[in-house]
Amino acid sequence: MKSINSLLQNQIAYYRARASEYDEWFLRQGRYDRGSELNSQWFQEVEQVRHALDQFKPTGHILELACGTGLWTQQLLGHARQITAVDAVPEVLILNQQRLQSSKVEYVQTDIFTWQSAELFDVVFFSFWLSHVPPAHFESFWRMVAGSIKPGGRVFFIDSRYEPTSTAKDQQLESPQANTLLRRLNDGREFRIIKIFYERDKLLMRLSQLGWQTSLHETAHYFLYGEGKMASCHPATANNGSPESPK
Repeated sequence: MKSINSLLQNQIAYYRARASEYDEWFLRQGRYDRGSELNSQWFQEVEQVRHALDQFKPTGHILELACGTGLWTQQLLGHARQITAVDAVPEVLILNQQRLQSSKVEYVQTDIFTWQSAELFDVVFFSFWLSHVPPAHFESFWRMVAGSIKPGGRVFFIDSRYEPTSTAKDQQLESPQANTLLRRLNDGREFRIIKIFYERDKLLMRLSQLGWQTSLHETAHYFLYGEGKMASCHPATANNGSPESPK
């Protein structure tokens, strides 16, 4: 088994190589086209999540982690006063900028696991990112999120459920208990990356233990999404929203 650092570097290399074809997955094109019935189901569930995000009303200054090619940045832009969009992959940041062409978005290329912002945000948003956070980094990642929001600030996130038809037709999902996944590009190159399929109730419990008040929902087949905020009495909300140092 590769080390965590090796897997994370492999994951960045994968998304750099995949940048130009990433949207094919979301738009159900090419190897991800599962036929009219399954494609229709996918897009219906996408709309369910989009509606939930609109109802959440992510206003103010938004921090988007792992912003990717801008498929969700575009929707955030309809609500936000300003967006700070962060990703480790320069190729997707270029595509995001080309898609939005907005002066309201500031782009930051950095390693999310080592980056710390000098400012606080009204909302932190991330889509299809939590599943790529190594289990050993789970708590430190959520401490970073807690330390990035203003008092009373909120979080919204989206991720994948374990569903074999969500991936390319020429790939098979490994066990839902596995923490890694072998991914293939259109040219046949393969990369092993971190991929964790969370169960709703277990994720709720873990977030509660970290001081988050969270509401989590599932679509029928493909997506898990949730919103939350830190409990006001939790230690991670002390010191103007900065998380306490791990002990």
